[in-house]
Amino acid sequence: MSYAAIKMIHIGSVIVSYLLFSLRSIWMLQESAAMQRRWVKVMPHVVDTVLLASAITLAIRIHQDPIHDSWLSAKVGGLLLYIVLGMMALKYGKTRKTRIRALIAAQAVFLYIVLVALTKNPLLF
Repeated sequence: MSYAAIKMIHIGSVIVSYLLFSLRSIWMLQESAAMQRRWVKVMPHVVDTVLLASAITLAIRIHQDPIHDSWLSAKVGGLLLYIVLGMMALKYGKTRKTRIRALIAAQAVFLYIVLVALTKNPLLF
């Protein structure tokens, strides 16, 4: 598979993953029963697996790794923080206020990850 095709898969899965997170966030805020649907619980894992696999494939193709490339380290660190904040926002936050704060923070971290990906600069200035 070509680099361009893998990159499109990666970008597409980033978009779908973010849209699913946003939809689930809205349902969480509305306390919707839709959060309990089976596809809502399964689909994010499928999309995120494709996202991670495409990211690893791209890194291998362009001979970059988080140890030697600070922008990639920043993306990996941001991703881990985004996952933790997302879990707090959607499931483990004990209060509504905590969930909303985690949701806002996750949005900010997602934006940071995208900006680092676009600029290849972890400092963004």
